[in-house]
Amino acid sequence: MATTAFARTTDTQSRPGRLARLVLGGILTTAGIGHMTFQRKEFQAQVPDFVPLSPDATVLASGVAEIGLGLALIGLPDRRRAVGAAAAAFFIAVFPGNIHQYRNKIDAFGLDTDRKRFVRLFGQPALVALSWVARG
Repeated sequence: MATTAFARTTDTQSRPGRLARLVLGGILTTAGIGHMTFQRKEFQAQVPDFVPLSPDATVLASGVAEIGLGLALIGLPDRRRAVGAAAAAFFIAVFPGNIHQYRNKIDAFGLDTDRKRFVRLFGQPALVALSWVARG
């Protein structure tokens, strides 16, 4: 039985679920910081043309969302089902950016070949699955 400073009740999550929740929380928080700082330009290049906000506003907003989701996964274990579902929805919502990068041959994040960009497309469903495991 583990508790956090943010949660008032006991965390009864399974060990694999807890590990997934904490790993995904770290991934999201780190990625969100990257959106707002050292990877900002690379994330801007991924924003599809149909997004109504500017690429910079889109990247900043998604960074805030990622940091919020990541911290909530780590700090609010009793809310893991809702936060995990929200994280899965977020990963689905941003998937068009990955497709945009692949279709337009955009080099970012070390993805400088069609093969690397194609393989990355499979990372998004893996993140959705990890979000679902984090709920349990």
